[in-house]
Amino acid sequence: QVHLVESGGGLVQAGDSLRLSCTASGRDFDTWAMGWYRQAPGKEREFVAAVNWSGEDTYYADSVRGRFTISRDNAKDVVHLQMNILKPEDTAVYYCAVDPRSGTPFIQAVVRGTQTLDFRGKGTLVTVSS
Repeated sequence: QVHLVESGGGLVQAGDSLRLSCTASGRDFDTWAMGWYRQAPGKEREFVAAVNWSGEDTYYADSVRGRFTISRDNAKDVVHLQMNILKPEDTAVYYCAVDPRSGTPFIQAVVRGTQTLDFRGKGTLVTVSS
């Protein structure tokens, strides 16, 4: 059974940074895609970032590109999301997600929204005050 636990959320001011982490267990995730979604109050869930199995290829939503960085540590089955220059519109519950599919076409489809990373955690709240 896939188990994902997010940490690192909190209340920060605009312009600050936060680092989210997600520890995965229950499988060997070395060949899995890993990523993050977020859902703001009253809005639909949206894709934030993803990384392929090796960590070499990263993908971002336009709204966070250049401010957020996704990385993974396969030795520890952990994925991180470094969030810099946070804005009030980044306020949301952030969900870690993984999927055994990790090919480039699949992750590109995740970015477009035509596919999703199937396993998700319970989320961690990030609140950015202005």
